[in-house]
Amino acid sequence: MSIWQQLDAFDRSAFLAINGTSAPWADALMLTVSNMVIWFPLYAFLLFVIQRRSGWPGLAWAVPTIALMILFSDKGSVLLFKESVQRLRPCYEPALAGLVHLVPEGCGGQYGFVSSHATNHFAIAVFMIGVLRGTPRWAAPALIGWATLIAYSRVYLGVHYPGDVLVGALYGIGIGTIFTFVFRRIQQRFLST
Repeated sequence: MSIWQQLDAFDRSAFLAINGTSAPWADALMLTVSNMVIWFPLYAFLLFVIQRRSGWPGLAWAVPTIALMILFSDKGSVLLFKESVQRLRPCYEPALAGLVHLVPEGCGGQYGFVSSHATNHFAIAVFMIGVLRGTPRWAAPALIGWATLIAYSRVYLGVHYPGDVLVGALYGIGIGTIFTFVFRRIQQRFLST
């Protein structure tokens, strides 16, 4: 058995363990956690934090920077991964037929590697950690915990394998790091007084 086959077998086993822990109350919670709309107030709060830290000019530069970051993370997760790797989501995998617990949300597109939810939210989390620069200290663990919860919800809901969200998180961390650097350069060049 090749290393890729071993990783795939481990990923499926981990998926079944996580997805198999379903409960009606958890179904509703994970469906809510996975819904991007529920996080709009948090996104607005994060923009408020940027404005408080960097002023209105900082926010004016942050908004297009964040938009470009999300474009790279979201479209990159589709174009670089989903459309090229073409790994079926667990809910479409014939070998897992009857074993996947799905909630009414449905399954989404046919391919799931990597998770765009994980990519986007880890990019946002890492970007905000860079903006906050370590203060308050609880913010970094809270942001990583938030992104991790969203990634976990995708496995629980049966639409991604753990490997999908793990690689998506790593890609998002990379994108978030790059755009943190970009924003800091903008701050140094255009926002320093």
